[in-house]
Amino acid sequence: MTDTTPLSRRALVTGGSGGIGAAICRRLAADGFSVLVHANSGLVRAEALAAELRAQGQTAQAVAFDLSDPAATAAAVDRLLADGPVQVLVNNAGLHDDAVFPGMRAEQWQRVIDVNLNGFFHLTQPLMLPMIRTRWGRVINITSVAAIVGNRGQVNYAAAKGALHAATKSLALEVASRGITVNAVAPGIIATPMSTGHFDAEAVARLVPMKRAGQPAEVADLVGFLASDQAAYISGQIISINGGMI
Repeated sequence: MTDTTPLSRRALVTGGSGGIGAAICRRLAADGFSVLVHANSGLVRAEALAAELRAQGQTAQAVAFDLSDPAATAAAVDRLLADGPVQVLVNNAGLHDDAVFPGMRAEQWQRVIDVNLNGFFHLTQPLMLPMIRTRWGRVINITSVAAIVGNRGQVNYAAAKGALHAATKSLALEVASRGITVNAVAPGIIATPMSTGHFDAEAVARLVPMKRAGQPAEVADLVGFLASDQAAYISGQIISINGGMI
């Protein structure tokens, strides 16, 4: 059985070079995990973040592959597993390509599904058996408030993230007896470059009872708790973090 003390555990954060992803990487590294910072096109940012964490005495490295490409993801998983199991997987990578549904192009639908939903399968499925063998693991899917209440112009995005909610609950049932928890974190409006262009201060004040956007570190703190031993009895849950929006 693989050692499962915190210093031996490896955590893979997809989309780790983005706003929320980087905050999650920093939190998990601070908690003692060996962090794999994933990127696709943002490898330079991922490498910079990994270097920052190593400079602080933490363990981190950058990895790059396209989650929507099954062959590329399979090859990357083989390389990662050569160094041991990944025991914390944070499925954070995602994209949206918005359009009202009557005007949505087929490629907009497919690309969003490929990254947000198919990417979850391409990566999570081959990592499960090695995780199961260690009898300890955490799968944390970063979804969205849009998957719970919907959002105009995001039928594709809401469909993908909503499917992840269902997958979270089903996978949690399958692996519960193996010491593995599976949860989803559904953020609302978080202060990242992606959201800044969509929600100005007036919109945030109108939509969020707390009258502010959330901070990436606040999402990361929740993920850090779910990745810890203290969260061992929490599984199959969709946990919202949205300032009281719903």
